[in-house]
This record gives sequence, structure tokens and C-alpha cells, in this order.
Amino acid sequence: MITSQGRGQARETNEDRSHEDLSHEELRRYSRQLLVPEWLDAGAQERLRRSSVLVVGAGGLGGPVVMLLAGAGVGRLVVADGDTVSPSNLHRQTHFTSADVGRAKAEVAAARAQAINPFVHVQTAPRLEQPEALQRAIDGMTLVVDATDNFETRYAIADACQKTGHEWVWGAASGSSGMVSVFGPHLGLRDLFPTPGDAPSCDETGVLGPLPQVVGGVMAQEALKVLGGVGEPLRGRLWIYEALPGRVRLLTLKSVVLTSS
Repeated sequence: MITSQGRGQARETNEDRSHEDLSHEELRRYSRQLLVPEWLDAGAQERLRRSSVLVVGAGGLGGPVVMLLAGAGVGRLVVADGDTVSPSNLHRQTHFTSADVGRAKAEVAAARAQAINPFVHVQTAPRLEQPEALQRAIDGMTLVVDATDNFETRYAIADACQKTGHEWVWGAASGSSGMVSVFGPHLGLRDLFPTPGDAPSCDETGVLGPLPQVVGGVMAQEALKVLGGVGEPLRGRLWIYEALPGRVRLLTLKSVVLTSS
């Protein structure tokens, strides 16, 4: 069952006007991004308002994604995360506070996002451990964002999206480096990494606090490009960020073969 965080008035505003012109209040709210010619010319703001996005993971990567997509004006956001806030999250998951320790991440993140933008319809989804539940959550979505931190869930999302033909924004961050790509029918996670392998998690390697914010910001930007129909999303490409040397690389993906570009 998907539950709503929005108030009735906000939901009515979003749903009833989804195909009409932006209101005066929305024009003021989104005025800075509407000044970007490519965004304005593509009608990206209106496309965004008609979009539905499932964000799986509300922690280090998912938190920035949810807040930025809410601020940008995505019409409907569904946040899924079965974890609770712990003290060890707080150095990097700055959308949580000390008072949130022990609370459900999805509920807290959704409430924060709804407070950022009342024109967005923000909901939470239950745990998506079963393939059937994940499939139901993906159905009807415009885009999926994989902001999880475990291989089992990442591959479950990949398989479900491949089955339905959905595109999904994928990101990972650990230690001092991170990666982002846009997967879909053209090329998926299993084309790049056929099996999960044995890469360590953040619990084992640690992670520098700002890193997930940087990677999550890029993931949000890629989602906006896909949803708005602007720019060149990272389809068939892998963005790699190494924080300590301050280096960024962009790799062209061809199944399991990677070539620098």
C-alpha cells in the first residue's frame, strides 16, 4: 500500500491542473530553472509536473535525489526505504536530524520533501523486498531511481525495469568515489555487471560525508534531463567521480566492455 504525505489541497492542485498552464505561484517557484533556455524551450517544467518517479532508497544517495526532485517540481514522488535512521547515517544523510534517529527513513524523507514543495504529491511505499511488490510499485511510473546500497535490491530493480521497459537512474558511492548512469532497454545493469560480485558496502569501506551528496545531485540532474527531455542523459555512459584527486571520468559502455571518452 502506498501512503500519501501530501495534504488534500496540494494533491488536488497537482492532479486537477496537470495539463494546464503553470500557476503564478509555480512560475515564481520555478523561475530560476525556467530562465534556462533549453529547459524553457523543451516545455520541461510541464513535463516534469506530469511525471511520476519512484525513488528506491532514502539514505545518502536517495535523500538528495528526493529533495532536489521535489524542489524541481516532479508531479508525483514515491519514496521507498525499509530502513530506519541511525546515528551513523547523520554525517552524510543531512536531510535527517538527531531527533529522527529510530524513525523510518521513507517517512521522514517524504515529509521533508512535501514541506519543500506543496505542489508535489509525495508518497511512501512499503518494503519492496518481494519481486511482485517491486513490480507493482514500478508500474505506472515515468522513471525509477535506484539509490539503494545493496546488490540484491539493485539487481531486483534492474530486472524489474528491464521487464517493463522502464528507464532507471542508477548511482553508487563508497569510500571516496562514486558512479552514475542511466540504464534502460538500451543497456542495463547486468550488461555492465552480469553478477553482483563481491564489492564491499559502505558499512565495510566507509564513505566520505559529502560524496553521496555529490553523486545524489548528479543522479537528480540525470533524472531531470530524462523527464524534461533536455540535454544528453547518461544513456550508455558511466560517470565516475574520484573525490580525493578531484577527478571525473566519463566512460562509454558497450555491454561488459568499457572505453574512455
